[in-house]
Amino acid sequence: MENFVFHNPTQIVFGENTEKEIGEHLANFAVKKVLLTYGSERIKKDGLFDTVIQSLKAYHIEYVELGGIVSNPLLSKVYEGVNAAKAHKVDAILSVGGGSVLDSSKAIAAGTLYDGDVWDFFLGKSFITKALPIFDIITLAATGSEMNNGAVVTNDATHQKYYIMAPALYPKVSIINPKLQSSVSKEYLVYSASDVIAHCIEGYFTATTHPTLISKQIEAIITTVMDTTEKLIANPNDYNSRAEFAWAATCALNGFTYVGTAGVSYPNHMIEHALSAICNVPHGAGLSIVMPAWMKWYYKQNEAQFKRFAKTIFGRDSAEEGIEALTKWFDKIGTPTKFSDFNIEEKTLPAVIDNAAGNAVYFGMGDVYTKEVITEILKKAL
Repeated sequence: MENFVFHNPTQIVFGENTEKEIGEHLANFAVKKVLLTYGSERIKKDGLFDTVIQSLKAYHIEYVELGGIVSNPLLSKVYEGVNAAKAHKVDAILSVGGGSVLDSSKAIAAGTLYDGDVWDFFLGKSFITKALPIFDIITLAATGSEMNNGAVVTNDATHQKYYIMAPALYPKVSIINPKLQSSVSKEYLVYSASDVIAHCIEGYFTATTHPTLISKQIEAIITTVMDTTEKLIANPNDYNSRAEFAWAATCALNGFTYVGTAGVSYPNHMIEHALSAICNVPHGAGLSIVMPAWMKWYYKQNEAQFKRFAKTIFGRDSAEEGIEALTKWFDKIGTPTKFSDFNIEEKTLPAVIDNAAGNAVYFGMGDVYTKEVITEILKKAL
């Protein structure tokens, strides 16, 4: 195990009806006006919006709305949010939605206190030293953004899907009421399962140092996600399964699974960012296409860990059998494992490969993941 410093300042408020407390949490930070961000009008139809507004009003907190944030969130909407936050002089951001809404909110929070172009942060031209306080009510368990300091946004002009990370981007308070997630569609449930598993396997398979304790934690998260996904497909209103799924998603990317590790890389996310930037595939769906293909290409570089994965997760003996079992499980729950499953034509691949090669340089992996290697990987998903 490597030396490490672990710090996560986000307060998690977990359980039923906890969204009703958001006004109190904002008031505890002396917030007077928020930019209220969300995605679709679903939160207004199901009553969540009204619940939030009532809680804000109880503590005399004003709000400015910014709706319409989409999956694979766009820089153009971030710009809109930054302009609104500055114009209305808000003193915090309140995200009500899934990871796309929260990631956009983090970028807005940083951009509001910056005189330049917020995209500078994504390009590494400037570094985030401050941001407006961020609060959220999470309505989709997938990205783990509710308890980490990262965000991913797509530049809709250049088709670059890049990330930012900074201590200032940790949410102050994240509210997770699993019951709010019971209306998530089956499609986005299974895409979320894929996303959580991808967060787990990146370090699990690529780390040069990976403590046994961390491997066991990751295996527990993956098996929990698999078990609860199947239960939720059968019964979307199973609260206990929804709660375990939600907490597993948070724990997969809140820093716990990287403690004491070294040499971690993110090739699956690097490639998938190109796929979703070019084809607008939901992130989790793109990952379930990329993961088995990458695993088939990579497994001999860490075959012992792949055998462990096969044995622990699926009761299989070989690396190849483990990869096949994961692929079959993705097929079973209905998330795509081949380009054809999502009607992506082979003629689209050159644009994806070019984009991914740029991502590889951005991720610091350009020497390994050349266009030729990325092509070899993606052909395994045809």
